[in-house]
Amino acid sequence: MPSTSTHDLLHHLRHIVGDAHVLTEGDLSAYEQDWRKRTRGKALAVVRPGNTQEVASVVKACVQAGVSLVPQGGNTGLVVGSIPSDAGDQVVLSLLRMHAVRAIDADNLTLTVEAGCVLQNVQQAAEQAGFLFPLSLGAEGSCTIGGNLATNAGGTQVLRYGNARELCLGLEVVTAQGDILHGLSGLRKDNTGYDLRNLMIGSEGTLGIITAATMKLYPMPAAHLTAWAAVSSVAQAVKLLGLAHQHLGAGLTGFEMMGQFALSLVDKHYPHLRVPLWQDTPYCVLLENADNESEAHARERFEHLLELALEDGCVTDAVVAENLTQARNLWHIRESITLAQAEEGLNIKHDISVPISSIPAFVEATDALLASEIPGVRLVNFGHLGDGNLHYNVQAPEHGDSKVFLRDHEAQVNTLVYQAVKRFGGSISAEHGVGSMKVDDLPDYKDPVALTLMQHVKHALDPKGTLNPGRVVR
Repeated sequence: MPSTSTHDLLHHLRHIVGDAHVLTEGDLSAYEQDWRKRTRGKALAVVRPGNTQEVASVVKACVQAGVSLVPQGGNTGLVVGSIPSDAGDQVVLSLLRMHAVRAIDADNLTLTVEAGCVLQNVQQAAEQAGFLFPLSLGAEGSCTIGGNLATNAGGTQVLRYGNARELCLGLEVVTAQGDILHGLSGLRKDNTGYDLRNLMIGSEGTLGIITAATMKLYPMPAAHLTAWAAVSSVAQAVKLLGLAHQHLGAGLTGFEMMGQFALSLVDKHYPHLRVPLWQDTPYCVLLENADNESEAHARERFEHLLELALEDGCVTDAVVAENLTQARNLWHIRESITLAQAEEGLNIKHDISVPISSIPAFVEATDALLASEIPGVRLVNFGHLGDGNLHYNVQAPEHGDSKVFLRDHEAQVNTLVYQAVKRFGGSISAEHGVGSMKVDDLPDYKDPVALTLMQHVKHALDPKGTLNPGRVVR
């Protein structure tokens, strides 16, 4: 039986959002279990507000009751940052009902959407209006724009358009006290004090609850071309990236690198995808060229780049997609690596960034270190080479028990990889955030002054620890 105070809170929450939107019974796994299905929490209740004022009222009710809140979008995160603890004393605040496209301003090249709008629906709304919204990632069919902003999501177009942070011009936010910050003007220039918008972006719901956002739009390119190239090493992939910058300029919108073993898993578990070139090369690269002139112009520049790369020796073979279907198939291969890993068994994921110039040395050194320390370990190395972000993942040895492997070696592997990242001047989280999985690692890998300032900011904006406690900072 709930206590009197809990009963009063639930009654108050039902009054705010309606009985149907306060969930305490039944299967709540969609809200309580993380995407990787490694952790399951227990919510006091799942509350689903329908508008910003309801969010504010829910926050005030929880503050008054001394109950903490876990803001949640699509719950697709990979660092356990959007599910409740297992204590059963936290309210999950789901924003999925708040999914409206509020406005499209064609002259200002902006779109204003609510936080619960699924990313794919944001892309489609922009396209229907004749514009491009370039944020794109594997979970775009279920992740939400609020979650994208709360984690400063990256994806495959960062090279040209930047992370979610660079795409955002304004936010509506409910504070830890239940006040509403109105900041959706869409101004590109507003130099009137501290940048509260960027403070909220990437804060993972620990400083405020994003309820709506004004995002940048771009003209739709006249053509998109995709190429798949075989390269003999990471160093040659970096060399190809330099050539692509030189010859394509701003037209280079994607540059993904995939290791041979990563592609072998896609070939093994999804043979119908017909992965090209992977058997005879250590790495493959997926390039995308967007052109504002014409497809013919795009193809001419793309083919010229690949000819130069073949002559230079940094590319050993290449194919250019002949149509949109072929291009989508190539991107589907890239996006299927994570799913293929899951089919192969449990694995240790890393989302790291290193200066692009240091990536070849980092990969060579860390590959050798892991192979020496844990014989038989299999390395799934892929990611956004164009912006220095690798998903440097570790699969258990073949025919081994993956659960036992994670139990015995996950902490060791994480330490080896994170220490290598630190030696090469990188970050232990590039685009997935900190959540609860990495919060205890930050003191070892974050500048101590920066960490102290982060703690001060958290205490200043959320002194009672109401919003997503135990995430990002302690």
